[in-house]
Amino acid sequence: MVKYMTLWRANPDAWPTDPNQVVQLNEMMFAMLDERLKSGQMLEFGYFENGKSGYAISTGDDAKAVFTSSSAIFPWFLTEAHEVLDYKTGKEILRHVKKAQAEQMAAMKW
Repeated sequence: MVKYMTLWRANPDAWPTDPNQVVQLNEMMFAMLDERLKSGQMLEFGYFENGKSGYAISTGDDAKAVFTSSSAIFPWFLTEAHEVLDYKTGKEILRHVKKAQAEQMAAMKW
């Protein structure tokens, strides 16, 4: 299972100007988020201090899950998704890579 962090921001050009339509759109988005959080597909969702952008932490088998999720909220929100590694995995990879680099540099006898 892959973990993704998606940064999102509202697209002001796509939002309705009628306050009643804004309420309806917000309720639709809240229902979608509630379902994804309840199902475990989305682990976390949050807002940045401006209230018009934020982040989501999700899981999926591949990039199709993130693409599907991002497509569902376009054009009202613009997204940027990144696959993330946990600290332990990242640390193991970096140790291996840096050790190999040090060995290569030592073999070059600068």
